[in-house]
Amino acid sequence: MDPGTSIMGYGVILVKGNIAQLVQYGVIHLSKYTTHELKLKKIFERVISIIEDFKPDEVALEAPFYGKNVQSMLKLGRAQGVAMAAALSKEIPITEYAPKKVKQSVTGNGNASKEQVASMLKTILKFEAEPPKLFDATDALAVAICHHYNRTSSTSKSKSWKSFVIDNPKRLK
Repeated sequence: MDPGTSIMGYGVILVKGNIAQLVQYGVIHLSKYTTHELKLKKIFERVISIIEDFKPDEVALEAPFYGKNVQSMLKLGRAQGVAMAAALSKEIPITEYAPKKVKQSVTGNGNASKEQVASMLKTILKFEAEPPKLFDATDALAVAICHHYNRTSSTSKSKSWKSFVIDNPKRLK
């Protein structure tokens, strides 16, 4: 998920083995709500709805980036906290990723543009790209792919270490 206070992106993938498949992605439009409190309520309700519809095993969120406007950072932090609370209320584990980590995982470049991220996702997940107005949705998909790649690499590392220990018992003291 890519929490925001005007638009919040979400993406759902299905992982079979090491292959990720696109299930759904989109945005939650929040600008029509007049107060920050109503926006937070809508974020909570929509995240719960997405969880109930797709029953994910895990939720990955993009961590807020550091900006100069303290009020904007506070609002983004609240939006992220509400999304986290929704997942936690359903006992779903959450993981956060910094924006640069997400871009690095998906494109190989931590400074990639939103267009580059969307283009790479089109290749990875084999789908037709949406118009640029949905970059919040592709950003959220990128977070999901980043989480998948990080889980896959940590799993393979632990398997390779376990294999090393089994194959080399005399090397351990």
